[in-house]
Amino acid sequence: MATIGLAAMLEALHPRDAVELAVYAQARGFGGVMATDRFQPWTARQGQAAFVWDVLGALGERTTGDLGPVAVPGNRMHPAVLAQASATLAAMNPGRHWLGVASGDAVDEHVTGDYWPEAPGRIARLFEAVDLIKKLFAAPAGRDVRFAGQYFRLEATRLWTAPETAPEVLVATGGPVTARRAGRQADGLITMAAPPERLEVLLDRFAAGAREAGKDPDAMPKVVQVPVSWAPDAARAEENLLANPPIGAARLPRSDLRSPHDVAAVARLLRPEDFAGRVLVSDDLAAHRKHLQGFLDLGFDRIYVHDAGPDPRAWIDAYAAQVLPDLTP
Repeated sequence: MATIGLAAMLEALHPRDAVELAVYAQARGFGGVMATDRFQPWTARQGQAAFVWDVLGALGERTTGDLGPVAVPGNRMHPAVLAQASATLAAMNPGRHWLGVASGDAVDEHVTGDYWPEAPGRIARLFEAVDLIKKLFAAPAGRDVRFAGQYFRLEATRLWTAPETAPEVLVATGGPVTARRAGRQADGLITMAAPPERLEVLLDRFAAGAREAGKDPDAMPKVVQVPVSWAPDAARAEENLLANPPIGAARLPRSDLRSPHDVAAVARLLRPEDFAGRVLVSDDLAAHRKHLQGFLDLGFDRIYVHDAGPDPRAWIDAYAAQVLPDLTP
């Protein structure tokens, strides 16, 4: 069964509000939560950056759906520590937790003062982290793991608290080469909403990589994060988009920006056309329903939605009444 869940943007939500919003959404038919892993918000106006693992722990106690982050192994968190956090959450919430990993952005990762790699180095580091995490997850009980890579080292150790079933490791990507590698090395794929023809290429490359590794791509999770902007009238929906733009979906060079103030300066130049094909801006709930159905028809089985508006409960109520009931998995 497909999941339509909530994308909890912790850069813009106080952690208590994020948990309460997830509870509210679940009661109205949303099936799970994807939470962002931030050390800083994209812009100072957003004003929050809660530690994602604390929020996920609270979500595990207050909700019953699936839950996971898009976390970054690298400057801020060694992949062994990330594996420990994930294993603990999975042990506390059997069958519910998945681990998404991404190469990250400088606005979060530069804070340790370590070198921030160029894009090829970030991708190589990400997949080395995936290998390390999966080795820890797969190690038999009582067996230590060692790891020596280009970016990470691990002396003999193990996950002393481990779930009966290891979490799925999903790689976040927006490019075909990385998607193919994700199919080979990871358990699933996460991507951001984009035009259908681009997503078809990503899914094809992911499937090719999975088959190269002897895996069935149809059995592997394919996840998409979908930002939208809905309001009762079209002008308000566009205003909401520009007032609180989903930076991750915008056409702008963001990965090397180090300060929320720098990101805000760039974001002030954004126009609605900079989100074309990536963010649905509409007051028409039938259009929103068609938009989500398009991702399901492409083959995505988990969709996590975020609305740019200032009243998320009104958006959740509107989706619960006129969007979710008519979707066909």
